[in-house]
Amino acid sequence: MSVANISLSKWHKVAGIGLVCGLALAGCDRSDKEDTTEQAELTEQETVDAENSVAPAISCDDPMVQDRLKSALKNTLNQQAQSLAANYANDAEISLANGVVSEKTNGVVIDVQNAAILQQANENGMTTCQASVSMTLPSEDLYQASQVQAANNQPSLQSRLAQDNIRINNNMLVDDAFTYIVGTQGGQVRTRIAGQPALITVVADVMAGSVFKTAMDEQRAQRAAERRATQNNDTTQTAPIRQPRTVTPVEPIRPTEPTPPPTINKPAENQSSSTANTQAAAAEPSKPATPKAVPKDETIDMVIIEDNSATY
Repeated sequence: MSVANISLSKWHKVAGIGLVCGLALAGCDRSDKEDTTEQAELTEQETVDAENSVAPAISCDDPMVQDRLKSALKNTLNQQAQSLAANYANDAEISLANGVVSEKTNGVVIDVQNAAILQQANENGMTTCQASVSMTLPSEDLYQASQVQAANNQPSLQSRLAQDNIRINNNMLVDDAFTYIVGTQGGQVRTRIAGQPALITVVADVMAGSVFKTAMDEQRAQRAAERRATQNNDTTQTAPIRQPRTVTPVEPIRPTEPTPPPTINKPAENQSSSTANTQAAAAEPSKPATPKAVPKDETIDMVIIEDNSATY
């Protein structure tokens, strides 16, 4: 074989290899383009499906929704009561015990009744609901809050409730048009209070006023006790210390002896005897007085004789 034939044979081999590789690359490129197109079509379809799908609407009276709403009401009530009580305490320059406001708000009983749809679910699946929400307060808190309002010349609780369309039944405050929003977010049920309900504001003010009144009463009682203790200490320090005295026993008193009865004379006998003596004395003649005898003792120099009939 000549040298020319050998060179042509090598060229053909190289050309064949290049053609095979070119065809292989062309086939690979077309396969990649087809895969990319299919993937783009799938992604576009998923996007369309996601846009067309709407989150399922949550019922307004769902038990889980009711629980979430009560928790939201309790938290909001506690926050507002904390703020109002702090304002009262700062104005009066007193301090409140930690946790006393939370303890008060935890005693409020919250109930939700007659839940209904106010506005259908929007594109985000959020439904606007309306229900009758009631908050039952201890009677003592209502009484103390009314005293604080009267002392500060504030409107009475009844007038505020009437102004905000809130009815009162004993110690239960009811808002029959309470609005809230429910829906799902991240697969979780969400409940949100719409706006700033007057019911929460009124109840928070009542609880804050009750806490403030209790703190004021305790402070007055403490100051009164301190004043009494100070007065007692001053009296003890200034009063003289009395020394004990020896007590002499007293002689017992003798019993009184009975007095002998007086002698009673008979009036008739005494009168007759006296009359007889008088008559006898009158009948007898008077006798001359007998002169006094003179003693004959010569040792006596002078004798003085008393003569009743003589005149001196």
